Amino acid sequence: MGMHGRLIFLLLSFCAPGTFVRATALLDLPRVVTLSEDTVPGTRVAEVTISCSNTSGSPNVTLDSTEHDHPFNPIAISADSTAATMFQAEVTLRAGAELDARQVNQYTLTLRATCPEEDEVEGWLFVRVTVGQVLRCDTPFTSAGGDVVQVPADVAPRTPLYAVLPQPFGGLMFRLRNHNTPLMLTRRGLILAPDNGFEHSKDTQTFRLEIEVRDRHGHNCSGTVRVEVLPLRRPRVSFPKPHQSVTVTEGIGPWEVVTQVHASGENVRYTILAPVVPALFAIDEVTGEIRSTRRLEVPHAYLLIQAYNALHPTDHATATVNVTVKGTDRWAPRCVPAIFVSQVPETVSPGSTLVTLRCTDSTGTDECLRYDLEGPPASRSHFCMEGPQLKVNSTLDYDLEAMATMGFQLTATIVVTAGGQPPRSTRVPVLVTVSPVNEFRPACPNSATFTVPETAAFGSIVGRVAGTDRDYPPGSLEYSLEGESGPAQPFSIDRRSGEIRVVGPLDFQQQKSYRLVVRLADTHNDLDPAKQHSCLCDVSVHLKAVPDQVPVCIPEVQQLRITAGSPGSRQPVTSLVCHGSPDTATLTYTIAGGNEDGRFRLEGNSVVYLPNNQVEPRTFVLLVEVWGGSGARRRSTVVALVVHVTPWSTPVPPSTTTQHTTLQKEPLVVTRTETVWHPPAWFVAVLTISGTLLLATLGCTAWSLLCRSRGSGRLFLGKSSWDVVEQGRGKEEQGRPHAGSPRQFDGRAPNARTGRDYLFNSVTGTRRWI
Repeated sequence: MGMHGRLIFLLLSFCAPGTFVRATALLDLPRVVTLSEDTVPGTRVAEVTISCSNTSGSPNVTLDSTEHDHPFNPIAISADSTAATMFQAEVTLRAGAELDARQVNQYTLTLRATCPEEDEVEGWLFVRVTVGQVLRCDTPFTSAGGDVVQVPADVAPRTPLYAVLPQPFGGLMFRLRNHNTPLMLTRRGLILAPDNGFEHSKDTQTFRLEIEVRDRHGHNCSGTVRVEVLPLRRPRVSFPKPHQSVTVTEGIGPWEVVTQVHASGENVRYTILAPVVPALFAIDEVTGEIRSTRRLEVPHAYLLIQAYNALHPTDHATATVNVTVKGTDRWAPRCVPAIFVSQVPETVSPGSTLVTLRCTDSTGTDECLRYDLEGPPASRSHFCMEGPQLKVNSTLDYDLEAMATMGFQLTATIVVTAGGQPPRSTRVPVLVTVSPVNEFRPACPNSATFTVPETAAFGSIVGRVAGTDRDYPPGSLEYSLEGESGPAQPFSIDRRSGEIRVVGPLDFQQQKSYRLVVRLADTHNDLDPAKQHSCLCDVSVHLKAVPDQVPVCIPEVQQLRITAGSPGSRQPVTSLVCHGSPDTATLTYTIAGGNEDGRFRLEGNSVVYLPNNQVEPRTFVLLVEVWGGSGARRRSTVVALVVHVTPWSTPVPPSTTTQHTTLQKEPLVVTRTETVWHPPAWFVAVLTISGTLLLATLGCTAWSLLCRSRGSGRLFLGKSSWDVVEQGRGKEEQGRPHAGSPRQFDGRAPNARTGRDYLFNSVTGTRRWI
């Protein structure tokens, strides 16, 4: 304690009892203390002497600061050994304290001291922070992730992107530790864009720079800078009016619009940066409307608004809003809560209380307050006021179309009016969101019977199960079949539409109808996805028989003449024109007979001849079988092709005459039957006798033809199953045909394996060996 303080203490001690003042004194305050930002934690900042009037106990000293996060410990009190009424209050730096003169260069500390049974006194201690001499880098730069800077891809070459400024004194040296980057670091600590700029890419390019900073005294620090190059060029977020001023009335109620800010850019969102905890104002992040959260009583308010791109938060801009509150002598009622926002289920019963307001007027009472309800009629009809209580007036049915029209949100305003002239009122906005409750089970359709032809193709639609559900939203049903699809259940159902489709073979002969069990489950009808209802529906699918049809080819018999090409080549002969039943997808073609030498081949419905080294003309009778249908319903028909082949180079035969001798052979009849009809015994006997007589007649006719003079024959085809495709080629040639000239088909065809000739008869469908 100084000499001046001791003199004051002695004067107070010798004062008369009638004039003694019981007061506490803070000596040596106010005063200013200077600290370097290099000061270590725990250092004593200042020591303050406290004088009490009596010795009944030590004083209570508290420390407050205008900065919320000041770096000082609570006051430590110690007794003074020289006087019983003197105490020492010590101010020290707390553990982990970091002083930064660039952020805070002075702290204003308020010390309040109270001795037992004495009045409280206060004093001020000003702590100035000066710049230290130790090299220190900024916190973002030295953090584990480093500092991040984002630039557009079209930035100009050698544009400064980042400045490393640890402390404002010269003589610093900057060194780049990693050199695998196109970016440049200058001697002044500036990071520049590459000489040729950045490559334009669809993806974000990232460059990491590790930088070491050193001063002339050997002190150093290091950090990391990550440069992110954005792929697309987009308009930056900016405020056309970065500074705004607005004046409002002191009696403005909660949730009233104070002003609105607007920023240009893409995906703009708004937030309040200062004050950090906005107690008086709130901003709509989409529209930028600034509203009051309670009754405004302060004379002035300062807001720092930030607008940013929601997809790219680093693209942002700031604006300031100065709000001046104009004083008034009348106070409107104050209500808690100032705004009511709630979510209730649709099953809430009428008469339920949603909120009870606690309102007081300027006198601090609620005796003369009147509560009214305002808002859209559609919303207001669902609420009613009973004093300060907001209650449900009618059922909040989520499944009504009118509720969907309002977006399932009901809005209203509670008007609280106080008496007096003029009357003063406060408005409390109300927003109630109705949530869905899954109340009803799905219902099956009245009729679920479908008919489908047995020849229905894969994926064909059989029918649609139209289930219903009384819960909102409509059409939120999911369909599924009980049991897996397979031979016993060749159907599937669309999960969303309920359409039943064919996914397997159908056969009326094996099964004529199917019984399907369809499960209907409702979804999206409750806030809890697990709360679902379902039901089972029986669906009947009947098969419709489709009569079998034999493929039809036009014509059924063809006589063709071709000239063979060189050996090894491929010679087209003809293309068959055949049609199956309407449900038949494709037809199958096979050579059933006549291709003894393997000279013919089928390519789909086209017949191709493969030439060889033969030197004489030759005639082939090909039987092509055409199959249609599938499974047990496959049916076929036969097409006859008489092909006369002329070699590609025919030598001239010698002029000598060769005598041919025809050996007498017994006729061998081979009959091919394709019928499933079972006639009675008497019909079989009659048919056998008739067939025997017919074969004898044909044998005699064949023998007479062989005995005639050699000449060109003519092919006659019956008209029972085939049409006549050739009536002749004109006049018959006289004499023996030349070896190089094409020959007429005489009804004979040689067998490649046995060498025996056979006659082809289209009427009976038989072959006779000679």
